[in-house]
Amino acid sequence: MSLAQSVINTALTMSTSGLSAGRSGNVSVRDGQRVLITPTGMAYEDLEPTDIVSMALDGSVPSGSRKPSSEWHFHAATYAARPDVGAIVHTHSNAATALACLEEGIPAFHYMVAAAGGHDIRCAPYATFGTEALAGFAVEALKDRKACLLAHHGVIACGDTLSKAYELAVEVETLADQYGRARALGAVRLLGADEMQRVIEKFRNYGQPE
Repeated sequence: MSLAQSVINTALTMSTSGLSAGRSGNVSVRDGQRVLITPTGMAYEDLEPTDIVSMALDGSVPSGSRKPSSEWHFHAATYAARPDVGAIVHTHSNAATALACLEEGIPAFHYMVAAAGGHDIRCAPYATFGTEALAGFAVEALKDRKACLLAHHGVIACGDTLSKAYELAVEVETLADQYGRARALGAVRLLGADEMQRVIEKFRNYGQPE
């Protein structure tokens, strides 16, 4: 399967699963010194591999190419700042976006918060979509993290592969839903920094060796 087709399949799964309805959100993957990213304003079910945009980190695309996602700025800025990131999935998933609309991140209420790389999942300040300002806020919120919320907007999840970025986007949505339910039941007690650090260390060697 081509890398472009993998981008399409990830975007389709994101949409059809309900993780990010309709045309909301976007997907990209690193391709050498370039990025393959979903085009702006096109229904995922209509995409062909030739519609996926090959973009340089300065946003330039080949003549005759589709226009890249309107959010190309934060994709490019994240790849430039984070050599460890190989793929990005951006969603408008319901529970996480609701929390982001309160301008709140996800604290250490559950040990799986550490799956995003740290003691919490930060919420980046609001900026208009598709702007360099939003890209700057996103990169800062992703410092030492694999995921963040975007205030009044949605979620960014990163991974070294498309499948891992998508899996983390699902996990962030699950955590946001659980946190919202816990808050509705009463005061939420948080795990301490020492315990979260222990979990982070355990996650470094979790799973089967590759």
